[in-house]
Amino acid sequence: MSTSTSGTPVSEVRSGRFIRFWTAQSVSQFGQRFGLVALPVVAIETLHAGTEEVGYLTASLTVCYLLIGLPAGAWVDRWLKRPTMIRAAVVRAVVLATIPLLWASDQLSLAWLYVAAIVVGVASVFFDVAYQSYVPFIVSDKALESANARLESSAQVSAAGGPAIAGLLLKVVSAPVVLAIDAVAYVVCAGFLATVKDTEPPRREQEGKSSGLAQDVMAGVRFVVGTPVLRRLCVSVGVSNFFATVIMTLTPVLILMTLGLGSTVMGIVLGVGTLGGLLASVVLPKIRARLSAGRVMAVGLLLAGLSMAAFPVAGSLKGAASAVPVALLVLGQFGMTWGAVTFNITQVSVRQRACPKHMLARMNASIRFVVWGSMPPAAILAGWLGAHIGVVACMWIGVVGAFLTALPIIGMDRLIPSAEPAPVPHV
Repeated sequence: MSTSTSGTPVSEVRSGRFIRFWTAQSVSQFGQRFGLVALPVVAIETLHAGTEEVGYLTASLTVCYLLIGLPAGAWVDRWLKRPTMIRAAVVRAVVLATIPLLWASDQLSLAWLYVAAIVVGVASVFFDVAYQSYVPFIVSDKALESANARLESSAQVSAAGGPAIAGLLLKVVSAPVVLAIDAVAYVVCAGFLATVKDTEPPRREQEGKSSGLAQDVMAGVRFVVGTPVLRRLCVSVGVSNFFATVIMTLTPVLILMTLGLGSTVMGIVLGVGTLGGLLASVVLPKIRARLSAGRVMAVGLLLAGLSMAAFPVAGSLKGAASAVPVALLVLGQFGMTWGAVTFNITQVSVRQRACPKHMLARMNASIRFVVWGSMPPAAILAGWLGAHIGVVACMWIGVVGAFLTALPIIGMDRLIPSAEPAPVPHV
């Protein structure tokens, strides 16, 4: 299932069309980070929202992945990916632009902020599913790792730089104005996407127009469950995200309450983690040139699990000089993010190769449903266990679970060659 793209992996990711797509995706990533920072600020500072109301706002942005994640994959497989991303970017731009306009006319309300967050969340679901399914249409199979590594590097840079830039802007202008800048960013994203040429064929005909949405959704789920490589990756990614969420949910509690190190230390720890992810995305293509995908994924997961152990160890050093637990936290976050990004880029590339192109969106949506679905129960469990058995003890459970995520990857290399896209029965 190669595209018609020719040339070496390096030349493909340096081509004009990939660079334009990469630019669009990077701008979208920064836009998302801006919104995540500015929306709660608007709620708190402009509309005087309380803690519970801010929680509802955050839920409005994320619950869409659970509610429409699976049908979104079926819809995106019926549509062309690039126009879908353009429409999603435009919708986010228009909705976000209403917030500063309503604020300027003194008509902004918390209810509208909830509505805007839900619409932006829905548009983000469609954009994310389409974007991850679009990469095989602009680069060949051999260039997937290089392409995904560059896209992940943008995600890591935006994760660190987006909130930092938004924070600086908030010192100069009000939060609604930052959302106006966010809206402009999505317009720029749509503009770059409009210039990209790809190899995606016209709307699919092979599955027939008579198939219903539920049938399409189940076809995607059955394909993931019935394909050994995808089934193992789905289990590994879901379990890995569950235990990583346990660790990350308790990290602020560990730093701020158990160790009493303050928010500045927490910012440093999280920032260094982003640097680990960025470096991982840079060196991964060279590593993959020497090692098989299965080995790289296993090493990434084991590195992440080993690095996670630094968190409960640091928590056990409550009476030690602050430099010691801080150093452990920094090393742990760096290694954990490095390992997680190494695993993630590789597994996404394996998934893209193992799936027929007309089912890419449903495959990605099915796996993302598991990934996002594991987060709420993991966060709730982490909070409950942390309160009953202690933060450090709960984190050790997360560490043990993290090592278990490598088990489905064992023997993966013998399955990957047989996971080339094959005809899928029509539904």
